[in-house]
Amino acid sequence: MSLETKVIKSRLGLLGLAEELGNVS
Repeated sequence: MSLETKVIKSRLGLLGLAEELGNVS
């Protein structure tokens, strides 16, 4: 896996976490 792919996936993961936390609270 390339570094760019890791960065993109980590960013998407963080966005997903933020959305879930926002929906819960």
